[in-house]
Amino acid sequence: MAEIDARLREEVHLLGELLGQTIRTQLGDDFLDKIERIRKGAKAGRRGSAAGAEQLTSTLGDLGDDELLPVARAFNQFLNLANIAEQQHRVRRRRPDEPEPFELRVLDELLERLLAAGQKPDELARQLGRLDIELVLTAHPTEVARRTLIQKYDAIAAQLTALDHSDLLPAERERIALRLQRLIAEAWHTEEIRRSRPSPVDEAKWGFAVIEHSLWQAVPQFLRRADCSLQAATGLRLPLEAAPIRFASWMGGDRDGNPNVTARVTREVLLLARWMAADLYLRDVDQLAAELSMQQASAELRAQVGDSAEPYRALLKQLRERLRETRSWAQQALTAEIAPGAAVLQDNHDLLAPLQLCYQSLHACGMGVIADGPLLDCLRRAATFGLFLVRLDVRQDSTRHAAALSEITDYLGLGRYAEWDEEQRLAFLQRELDSRRPLLPSDYRPSADTAEVLATCREVAAAPAAALGSYVISMAGAASDVLAVQLLLKEAGLRRPMRVVPLFETLADLDNAGPVIDRLLGLPGYRVRLHGPQEVMIGYSDSAKDAGTTAAAWAQYRAQEELVRLCGEHQVELLLFHGRGGTVGRGGGPAHAAILSQPPGSVAGRFRTTEQGEMIRFKFGLPDIAEQNLNLYLAAVLEATLLPPPAPEPSWRAMMDRLADVGVKAYRGVVREHPQFVAYFRQATPEQELGRLPLGSRPAKRREGGVESLRAIPWIFAWTQTRLMLPAWLGWEQALGQALAGGEGELLKNMREQWPFFRTRIDMLEMVLAKADASIAALYDQRLVEPALQPLGAQLRDLLSQACAAVLELTGQSRLLAHSPETLESISVRNTYLDPLHLLQAELLARCRLRQQAPESPLEQALLVSVAGIAAGLRNTG
Repeated sequence: MAEIDARLREEVHLLGELLGQTIRTQLGDDFLDKIERIRKGAKAGRRGSAAGAEQLTSTLGDLGDDELLPVARAFNQFLNLANIAEQQHRVRRRRPDEPEPFELRVLDELLERLLAAGQKPDELARQLGRLDIELVLTAHPTEVARRTLIQKYDAIAAQLTALDHSDLLPAERERIALRLQRLIAEAWHTEEIRRSRPSPVDEAKWGFAVIEHSLWQAVPQFLRRADCSLQAATGLRLPLEAAPIRFASWMGGDRDGNPNVTARVTREVLLLARWMAADLYLRDVDQLAAELSMQQASAELRAQVGDSAEPYRALLKQLRERLRETRSWAQQALTAEIAPGAAVLQDNHDLLAPLQLCYQSLHACGMGVIADGPLLDCLRRAATFGLFLVRLDVRQDSTRHAAALSEITDYLGLGRYAEWDEEQRLAFLQRELDSRRPLLPSDYRPSADTAEVLATCREVAAAPAAALGSYVISMAGAASDVLAVQLLLKEAGLRRPMRVVPLFETLADLDNAGPVIDRLLGLPGYRVRLHGPQEVMIGYSDSAKDAGTTAAAWAQYRAQEELVRLCGEHQVELLLFHGRGGTVGRGGGPAHAAILSQPPGSVAGRFRTTEQGEMIRFKFGLPDIAEQNLNLYLAAVLEATLLPPPAPEPSWRAMMDRLADVGVKAYRGVVREHPQFVAYFRQATPEQELGRLPLGSRPAKRREGGVESLRAIPWIFAWTQTRLMLPAWLGWEQALGQALAGGEGELLKNMREQWPFFRTRIDMLEMVLAKADASIAALYDQRLVEPALQPLGAQLRDLLSQACAAVLELTGQSRLLAHSPETLESISVRNTYLDPLHLLQAELLARCRLRQQAPESPLEQALLVSVAGIAAGLRNTG
């Protein structure tokens, strides 16, 4: 087993010691001794000691009700502190003999490979500058930690950075240790769990805070590094206006199944983004005005400011006044309908032009070293974030549009739209889209649901084009779903193009994606309204929940291949939007490998993907971590564009067809067809309790019902808490097992070695199986599941064992992740703190279910803290 890096181990130990001191101060030595007995018992139990396991069980069993919450909090806080130390270790100062991490050297190495492969320097530079990568921040309820605590955790990380110097004086080290002690105490004395659900506006503000505190610094750092890499490799530089990675958001725009996201909320979030953007640029411009005191200027700049003694300051002060006007207007417009005045910035060119003029003038006057400092960083931000900070997507379920149109056609005496077949719908929609007259009379009074759909469309029509991204239609299944939205937007007054994006989510919808897009692109008049690429969203979460990851992954791959082929035939550019989650069961996993495993031609300089929940904080919460992840995205999309993977061999396709067929039958045979499955799921996991956890603004269910009514997030989250991880692997055990038993092991190994898609799937499967733990899942069964249902739990754990055995046979390893001992050791260390939380959670679930505790009770609070702690320890939730 690999040892954890000595510096990391020291920092984890330091944070643990400081947490222990904080706990001792509040609760005394006896309580801290009890925590230590629990930790040692868990550690010994993991090493196979029966006495250690007995000590752990008995110590937890003897806890009084008043001790459950502080014990849960102690282990939860330690796991969060370990996360901070690990995250900081990724970006720590490197010794002279230490190589740069892969995330920082990946672009340099890729550019060398591309040039060696025959890419011309000027074409390579042009392609890099033209990349169009958009990361869409979403508020799916997987971020367990409160924003208040996240800020304290960030401050702890900053102190670890300050500590990472070998030349600190003793007094300096003492000051840092004291600051760390204070921050850990603040975190300990702050409630982990929100008392109430955040509103959609709260979620949007959380997203803006990630930009303000991290991405605002990370983006210019990342682009500066990319520019240097490009210059070193080709002698060319990125254009000033280059923004290869931009950001969009669903926070405040995603109304799919969330009644809390209304047209009013969308308008408020758009205005808050305007306010935040203006405020952030004001800080930059204030700094620049203070620094650019030079007198020499170009004739072009002089023409703008006249005979000023400080021409740069004069120009920047003009921009500053307009930014102040913009911020002031956005603030007032939040409470009243106020039209923007003439000074309010509306076009990003008005922000960029004065900054570019200053930059060009400084270079022209021999002051390039000044131009390439904070001014260049501000220009990079302006090109990336613009006046609207993030582009807001709108998402709504296709049935809401159909219901609105049914009400409208019924009112107009045309019949009910919902009852028409596809041909009738398309004929009506095309006729109305081509018509110059309004569809609705001015005195039409819609129902509340239809009024909300129309109000949302009016907000879209009223917002500046640059403030909005795409209109995404969830559960899309036909060409008419796209035209329906276009008609509703036209009726609301939209007179400019907007991307209307079908989202294909279920297995059947993915298989039908090609025919739908083919029909859509062949409709008369549709291409005229397209104005740009045809965007299509591929749903990972719901397709995996519907069919299991084996069949879903292959359906997603085939759908992308077919869409690439069809758009090529229609001579339309394709933009694929990947709705990936943070976990393997929802299509998550390492983004770099995932991008490189996409079908050839599907990443053609464009890539759009969701970044969800807690993954936003883990990947972009700190500037240096964000810089690494942005670098990975840039390199992966560039490589997938210029060095796409080979198309799969016919024998590989045939094998994937067989694996998918076996996988979906095995998955659905358990999840849909086993008569005891739903009852077992609800008893063995905290699924019902998760619905009460105030994580996000969106309800956990779309409607009342069984597993099919659950959203993908709580479905994954519940199994993660018990460590069975069932949605991420169920189906693979049968699929791989049958293929291996049938003598097809060599073919599978060949696929893994030569096909990035299959290799990535197996790697992600191996990772999730390494985190799964059948013994922990069995403990939940013993405490929570009625005897009649326990055989099903044993059967599922046996299937888990089969999945592990199949992966080991395929990879030729003696244990999972044997090729990554550092990861194994990290999981092992965390288990010492996770095991008590799992045991505690099972006990809390039993007590809460027996006593029907109120949400504010200490038992219920302890349960929710255990949920947060396990999520932190496993580094993923839903």
